[in-house]
Amino acid sequence: MPVAAPERLKGQSHLTYFQQLSLYIPPPLSRFAMKTSPIILAFAILAVQAHPSPVKRDAAIDDGIILNFALTLEHLENAFYKGGLAKYDEKAFVAAGLPPWARGRFSQIAGHEEAHVNFLTSALGDKATKPCTYKFPYADPKSFAALSQVLEGVGVSAYLGAAQFIENKSYLTAAASVLTTEARHASWVASAVGRGSGWSGALDVPLTLNAVYTLAASFIESCPSTNPPLPVKAFPALIFAARATPGSLSTITFESSVPASTPLFTVFFTGLSQKVVPIMDGNSVTLPADLVGVVYAVVSTSDTTATDENIIAGPVILNFGFDSNGQLVK
Repeated sequence: MPVAAPERLKGQSHLTYFQQLSLYIPPPLSRFAMKTSPIILAFAILAVQAHPSPVKRDAAIDDGIILNFALTLEHLENAFYKGGLAKYDEKAFVAAGLPPWARGRFSQIAGHEEAHVNFLTSALGDKATKPCTYKFPYADPKSFAALSQVLEGVGVSAYLGAAQFIENKSYLTAAASVLTTEARHASWVASAVGRGSGWSGALDVPLTLNAVYTLAASFIESCPSTNPPLPVKAFPALIFAARATPGSLSTITFESSVPASTPLFTVFFTGLSQKVVPIMDGNSVTLPADLVGVVYAVVSTSDTTATDENIIAGPVILNFGFDSNGQLVK
């Protein structure tokens, strides 16, 4: 039975409340873990039980694989919006405290995602991957809107990270066109609905196929066995303690398969940069003081640069909201 999203506290700003909603996950969905706090979005995958079939990591990544990877994400977003909008009408959105025009804009976004699915399916022809069966952890229009911001943000980082693999220039232009639309979606939800910043900084974060897959696969329950395999794998979960803030000491939770004597590091992806912090006794980590906006974090064995070859857990999504003066929202 769905659990209601948390109520807005007296005196709590709309921005702070929306950030809290954006990490709300109903407890019955035990495959997820999101730690609630006013300025942290901790999105961690606890288990991936059913997902698109991976292939060996040495498989060549060609344009067809990248387009099907994109189509896998677009199918997910398409199903998310169709399901949520079928469940909640305009009265439900207004009753939940969202603007009266919000549902209409979400309907337009839903149309965009369906167009993306049709576009990629047409390009791939009979090699196009089919939609899977999904389960999304929203309980009301507010948590639906918050999860929309998460999905759109991951979509932006997915296209940005995959662009390097696209050889056909026409496909690259088409992917860029989808990327900019996804970015507009994410910005609109964050600013118009969430009343926060529509950006995190001058540069967005590109994510690898594995990192995106780790985040997206948790929503997938099962897929057609005939779907083309993808060269991806999911990393174990990474969870930050609630109320982790830039400059503060936080405790993280993850499962490690490396020897206990191996030095480990938490790597924070912000824009095109990586900030590396050593993990200390008790799995404690001091967050860099200059983190703002949406930041992705992983655990790595490298003290310089995190890659798929040395990441052992994550990513987790952290959201450090800031006001129009650039000050963190507390």
